[in-house]
Amino acid sequence: MQQRYIYVMSKTASPSARLLKTFSLAAVIFLTVSGGPYGLEPLTQYAGKNGALLLLLLVPLLWDLPSILMVLELNSLMPVNGGYYKWVDRALGKRWAFFEGWWTWLYSFTDLAIYPVLFVTYVGYFFPVIQEWKVPIMLVIIWGSAGLNILGIVPVGRVSLILGAIIIIPFLALFGTAFFSSSIHFTMPTPSLNGIGFSAIGMALYTVMWNFLGWDNTTTYAGEVDKPVRSYIISTFIAFALVIFLYVVTTYITQNSGVNFAELNDKMYPLLGQKIGGQWLAAMLAVGGMASALGIFSAVMLSISRIPKSMADDKLLPKWFAIEHKRLKTPYVSILITSIVVSFMALKSFTELIVIDVILYGAGIALEFISLVVLRIKEPDAPRPFKIPLNTFLLTLLMILPIGVYAVALIGELSNPEGSNTQIYFAIGALLTAPIAWLVVKWSSKENSTTDTPNI
Repeated sequence: MQQRYIYVMSKTASPSARLLKTFSLAAVIFLTVSGGPYGLEPLTQYAGKNGALLLLLLVPLLWDLPSILMVLELNSLMPVNGGYYKWVDRALGKRWAFFEGWWTWLYSFTDLAIYPVLFVTYVGYFFPVIQEWKVPIMLVIIWGSAGLNILGIVPVGRVSLILGAIIIIPFLALFGTAFFSSSIHFTMPTPSLNGIGFSAIGMALYTVMWNFLGWDNTTTYAGEVDKPVRSYIISTFIAFALVIFLYVVTTYITQNSGVNFAELNDKMYPLLGQKIGGQWLAAMLAVGGMASALGIFSAVMLSISRIPKSMADDKLLPKWFAIEHKRLKTPYVSILITSIVVSFMALKSFTELIVIDVILYGAGIALEFISLVVLRIKEPDAPRPFKIPLNTFLLTLLMILPIGVYAVALIGELSNPEGSNTQIYFAIGALLTAPIAWLVVKWSSKENSTTDTPNI
């Protein structure tokens, strides 16, 4: 079993010049998971002044840290292209690996569709009439990012470093202006969820979860990273520390700024910048929001484009998904197909996309946690340069934390008396397409010669 994955790793490895280095990887991870506090604006409206910071500190401990630890251990065991799809394959077999790849592919369609919407929202600060041109602008973003990804992982990494700086600088300016302002008197709010309805808590959880998800997505191109085990450990913790710092400080300033939370949800962080520093700071935050949307889109496109290729290599998708560019060695067919689907998904609203996104993602991450435990049982002595210092029983308990947060958010949204829950039913329907697609794969495999039939 070990030799099989060593072979896959060496087969997919790239020349040194084409490998992603540690700090570029940290930038890509930062953009894949976060892209700055943009998109966190609804949190204060849902959770209130006393609940926003509480959830922002509590949810990462229950939702993110277990996921990060799981990702680092499994990636150190198998630092190969395909990431989580390969982990589930090794632990649970082809059927569940297909489910994992299918669900995360669907989730990524939804996730990618969010960022062109956000880009147009932030451009609207400078040109309010831009909404009339929303669809063509979103298509330019989608297909421009597709072109960048076809060029390869190194160009994406370099662009990520530049966009990361454009995202962070406006928030550093916001922090400095706020803390040296004589008009803002900072007080620490009392952490409490009293008076907040359960459905509002559910949406607050979805908002925080969405702003922290995607750590596993960054492993799908591990075969294209220089010294992948070491690089992922360092880069992941750099990205996590940066995300926590930006989120907590931004939310703390928001709570003390006196800004109207409902208005902030509509006009987003440029409104906060306008209130604290004036037009110049609002403009910087709007530019940062545009950079965030572009950067996250390119980073997520990079991660998801490797999954259909890995599935096609295993004959679980048509073989043309595995076609690579002859010179650039990138899975351009997978990138083009993903871009086509996202072009249609981008027509949905921001709130609908977040709920669908988190529900689909939660199903995939559950399979990854199960794979972590199964591989501990099946292969206890397999080399793991990074190993969570817990036994199998405690690892199982660790799974309960993110699943519990996921369940509370889902129940909270279902309890919303004003919601139609259409997005929830849409997400559940999308999950149920995996068994149907699997039956199609089994039927198709029987139609092919036995030499082309996958081990299902």
